[in-house]
Amino acid sequence: MESMLRKLGLKKEHRDMEMRQRLQKQLFGFKLCVEHGFPNKASAVAYDPELGLLCIGTKTGALKIFGAPGVQLSAQHEENFAVLNIFCFGQSHLVTLCTDNSLHLWEIATQDGMSVLQETQSLPFENRINNISASCSLVKTEELLLGTEHGHIYSVNLRTFKFLDQVIYQETVMQNAPETCRVNPGAVESVVLHPTQPEKILIGYNRGLIAFWNMRQNKTEQIYNISLQLECIAMHRNGKEFMTAHGNGSYAVWSMADIQKPKSAPTSPYGPFPCKAIHKLQWKTTKSGGHTLMVFSGGMPRASHGDHHTVTVMHGTKHVVYDFTSKVVDFFTICSTEELHAHSKSEYDDPHTLVVLVEEEIVFIDLHSENWPVFRAPYLATVHSSAITCSAHVANVPKTMWTKLFEAGNQQMGLTYSSEEWPIQGGVSLRPDVTVQDMLITGHEDGSVRFWDVSSTDISLIYKLATVNIFNLSTANDEVDNNADMEDEWPPFRKVGTYDPFSDDPRLAIQKIIMCPLSEMLIIGGTAGQIIILQFEREGRELDLHRVDANLICDRDNFIWKGHDALPLKRETKFQPGFQPVCIVQLNPPATCTALALHSEWQLLSAGTAHGFTVIDYVKRYVVQTKCTLNINDVTGIGESTMSRRKSFKKSLRESFRRMQSGRSQRRRRLGSKSDDGKMRPVIAQRKVVRELSTTSSQHRNMDSIDHEVSKPVERQVEARSSEDSAGSIVRSLYFADTFLTSAQTPSPTFWAGTNGGHIFIYQLSIPSTGRDITSVQCNIAKEIRLKHHAPVVSICVIDRNAMPLPASFEVQHERAKSPDMSGNHSVIICSEEQLKVFSLPSLGVREKVKLTAVEGTKVRKVSYVNFRSRADESYMECDLVALTNQGEVHVYSVPSLRRQMKYECIKRDDGIGIGSCIFTQNGEAFYLSSSSEFSRFSISARNITTPMCLIQMSNEGISANESVVSKRSPGNSPNSSANRSPLESVTTSQSIVVRSSNSLVRSCEDDLTMFLKQNVFEQNVNTSSSNIQFVDTPNSHPALRHEENALLTEDFPDRQVLMIDKYENGDDTCELEDLRIVEEGDELIPDLPFLLQVRRSTTIMLDPNQIMSKNTVEAKTTISRSVEYDH
Repeated sequence: MESMLRKLGLKKEHRDMEMRQRLQKQLFGFKLCVEHGFPNKASAVAYDPELGLLCIGTKTGALKIFGAPGVQLSAQHEENFAVLNIFCFGQSHLVTLCTDNSLHLWEIATQDGMSVLQETQSLPFENRINNISASCSLVKTEELLLGTEHGHIYSVNLRTFKFLDQVIYQETVMQNAPETCRVNPGAVESVVLHPTQPEKILIGYNRGLIAFWNMRQNKTEQIYNISLQLECIAMHRNGKEFMTAHGNGSYAVWSMADIQKPKSAPTSPYGPFPCKAIHKLQWKTTKSGGHTLMVFSGGMPRASHGDHHTVTVMHGTKHVVYDFTSKVVDFFTICSTEELHAHSKSEYDDPHTLVVLVEEEIVFIDLHSENWPVFRAPYLATVHSSAITCSAHVANVPKTMWTKLFEAGNQQMGLTYSSEEWPIQGGVSLRPDVTVQDMLITGHEDGSVRFWDVSSTDISLIYKLATVNIFNLSTANDEVDNNADMEDEWPPFRKVGTYDPFSDDPRLAIQKIIMCPLSEMLIIGGTAGQIIILQFEREGRELDLHRVDANLICDRDNFIWKGHDALPLKRETKFQPGFQPVCIVQLNPPATCTALALHSEWQLLSAGTAHGFTVIDYVKRYVVQTKCTLNINDVTGIGESTMSRRKSFKKSLRESFRRMQSGRSQRRRRLGSKSDDGKMRPVIAQRKVVRELSTTSSQHRNMDSIDHEVSKPVERQVEARSSEDSAGSIVRSLYFADTFLTSAQTPSPTFWAGTNGGHIFIYQLSIPSTGRDITSVQCNIAKEIRLKHHAPVVSICVIDRNAMPLPASFEVQHERAKSPDMSGNHSVIICSEEQLKVFSLPSLGVREKVKLTAVEGTKVRKVSYVNFRSRADESYMECDLVALTNQGEVHVYSVPSLRRQMKYECIKRDDGIGIGSCIFTQNGEAFYLSSSSEFSRFSISARNITTPMCLIQMSNEGISANESVVSKRSPGNSPNSSANRSPLESVTTSQSIVVRSSNSLVRSCEDDLTMFLKQNVFEQNVNTSSSNIQFVDTPNSHPALRHEENALLTEDFPDRQVLMIDKYENGDDTCELEDLRIVEEGDELIPDLPFLLQVRRSTTIMLDPNQIMSKNTVEAKTTISRSVEYDH
């Protein structure tokens, strides 16, 4: 009988586990989403004017493509070699050249209705080319010319992606050279295509020799020579002149007809003193004033301005030297004629945008506006303008607060940026419109705080707050004066870009940030113990600032502080609209702020350092409570040092030997134990297999009763930290909660503080409901918790009986969260670096415990509580604990049972900066610094995934918007057709169709449907063999799949989606497509049909999203029978 019950229990448990596993797949899932910011170590840039795409390559082998806002593709070279150059050919392909002298062919393909970037081929040089020194792309012939340091030029056919036998040898070029020029000309420095004669090129060699080469006849037509080191060649649009740039900072203009000398002597724009080389030069014709536009990098005087990184723009009398704070990598101009495909017809280049890539940022300059201002980029933001020191995420920002921030930010930056439209508009974003606004806040080394829009895949700056204005630092005013003086000096420098690696004072660095979006409060903690409380104001005003001092070591008379001084405060300061200081707290000693907590509803905040913590009433501006956490014997004042100078060297050695002896004895005990006969017998330790998908607590208890030996994992021995270590005084976590601390019936406001030494202080607060001016807030110590191994306390959180964390301030009042259950049975989850523990309140008895260090060998670095919502059932949601370890692993635990649900390897284990900078969002996403200039974004939620979704229309598939797209069917067969419509006469080489369906029956008929579509949907002039048909699953709840009788077909997908399929359930086991009808826009639906198809061809380009193209209707008859098993 007992065995039968046990079997029945096991079967029930097995079914419960299967249900939980299915639910976990709907809740959890790891995915790398997108990278925000500027690509780390950018090394190459290119622009495709036909597709409107910007390409950037990096030294780490990354390749990124950007178009219109929301359009982004990325890929990675397998060997991680640096990208030297990128070549675009106006089609779906591009080529990269890497430092290992290899070429890589990339294709922008379409998968599941979206564009992806894929590497299709690679071409190693196999030692036939040593080092490439110059290159030139021939778009019309689809060839790539590669010049080498040995002076030869090789050709690559991009269609076959192989080297051609035709090689331009240096000896062949020099055959027709004069006797005076027949010396080794050096490496190939520049290869330029002639603008009017595409079969001819100019070849520039390092020592000043220039050859005009005819590729069709394989001979040199003319030779030019100048006794200067050649750096670059630029051709005039008319093909009659060219310009050379030299190593001494000069340039010269040549006539193609005069081979003897340049039209005038070489000119040094910043001479006569020695200048640096002009590395690159562009020469463009403009419509305004009859002047040419000249852009070049370098050329600065060596002695006075040799350390400047510049790009000069000269147009008639206008002359600007753009000064950057990092080295110039490359630049180019975007011309209107190239984008309009009128390069050979127009008389002018008409450049409208200058794009400059430097090592730490990319700058877009408007050349059409009067003063040549810079563009405000919607992506590629310089998030590391100053080194990032901390970050915070604010989810679901209220619309009122969002609007205020945008208005304040526009007022800050509106005058300095161009008002023209963003110049890069390639591709179409397929992501739905943003409905929830999310914000990332970054604190920086220079004391600034920046607010970023991260609601979608792009990151853009909203608002900037500078705390340097609050403090009396003379360097801030000196910088303004220096910028004013730069306008009158020569060369005419103009500082551009936001990257600034310098800081006025290291004490300004921001360490902690907390924001309450509902009360519009912002709390900032700095390096010098400064705590700034700010309130958002729409109007600018002048404030008289006062400081509140909080002495954390008032009971330590013999304490000596050996660190930096506090920042001096300004008395009267005028603040612009935005966040303005309400109260400034100075912690003494002025050590780095290590923890912050805010309860805006109680108007209280808490701050901690390595010496203690304090509770502040920021409305009355007074100190409620202070507590020193230093060891009673520690009087060194060295801030956050992890060494105690009071320990002698002899004592340290003694402790080290004791640990070694203890470790040996423990290992002996683990290896074996003596039996009665005195022989050593091994002890077999059975380790539990850790399941990735855990069950409920009741299921685990049943498993424990079945086999207790197997379920108990082997634990490592964890050495307890010394309680006398000065690092144990660092305050790691602070927390406010309204819970049951002293009574199980009546909740009360509480305050919790956890230290690096595993010590938790619990205070009971007395907050007057009214009349705080008369009665002050009281804070009294109630309880203390000391963790056994003195592990640092990472997180403290109180949950109610429904296992939900207590909501933040004002969330219940604003209906953003449910009211917590205040009837009792609360628990507190205390997470240390080694363990996760659940304590019952108010008794503080241990309910659940997870040992990470002893079992997993890892330590907890970050803890957050995430609301996971099912992707299949929107009504189901659960809150789980998410822990990031020092190995870069993310563990998901159920609350309050602490059963592990999932484990993902999210960050590289050796990436200490990435692990330390990681922050989690409320909906299951996370941000971390993958480099100094980029935030990587990943998701552990199966529902909330923010990835780029875009479609890039290929130039060879496009049709102008004024052309009508019609189908093959004759006009007379459709009631909505017109007899005046005619088939499209332009040749279309290929076509793509995306089939979206909500039913598995459609997927079973893919082959038959593909044949039907190619016969009845594609245009007559389409090559069906090269056309693409893809099948994509669409949720049944999508609005486009909801049909009503005699209703017009609605479509929520973008215009470049091609086909929509829906099926009405008929209950049969066979799927029959009878009287298959293709439904166009404007057609009435017939609900009796089993399938409805809507056609949107990828050859259609909609310039106006609201414009509806005229189309005909196609009818065809076919029958498809296929047995399909339904999954009930």
